[in-house]
Amino acid sequence: MTQVTAMFVMFVLYGLLPVAGLYLGYRGIKKFTAPKMLEYKAMPQLGYIPEKSLPVEVKTALDQINEKGEKLRVIYGDTNNDGKIDDKDTVTETYIMIQNLMDRHVPLAVADYRRLHDLDGRDGALADTTKIKHSNVTGKEALLDVLSTINTQFDDLLNASYHQDGQKLLATNRYLQKRFDNPAGNTEFQKLDSSVSSAGNEANIQAIESPTGTNVSAEDIKL
Repeated sequence: MTQVTAMFVMFVLYGLLPVAGLYLGYRGIKKFTAPKMLEYKAMPQLGYIPEKSLPVEVKTALDQINEKGEKLRVIYGDTNNDGKIDDKDTVTETYIMIQNLMDRHVPLAVADYRRLHDLDGRDGALADTTKIKHSNVTGKEALLDVLSTINTQFDDLLNASYHQDGQKLLATNRYLQKRFDNPAGNTEFQKLDSSVSSAGNEANIQAIESPTGTNVSAEDIKL
């Protein structure tokens, strides 16, 4: 082993590897001790929220809105049923309302509560216990009221969509039953069609045998 090679090995063993180990250890500790962040994919405007900055009831309500809102976006946004929402779909008033609730109203309400939550630095004690002036609710209760209103609206929309699509299925079934499950009507139609065909064939045969109503002999036929 040459002197240059030995110096390179010493640099890797006693210089590069310890530094890399310290860096990876620092990143691991930082990641392990970092607060858990909440993410709502259907509401990206919320961003990443520290889990400790929201009460359990608020997180539960946001989870429900996130799940229901994603379903409603597809139901009311994918109007041509091609599996994606794009320029080919028809923009409806209901879809715009859903978008506004998820992209604007929910993030604003959560941001307002988080400002109240961080005012006193006591893990949201002020927002959870102090009544808002000229009201009978705390900051936490006010946020829960907003989220409850949105949740109720989403439930109504999902319920309306269920019954609307259900009526379509019932109408399709009634049509198919009338079309295919009516053997008496189909039999009468077949008999009528058969009698019309038979009468037409007999008339054609008679016309060929005696187009003038008299008997025709072989001598009368001219080629």
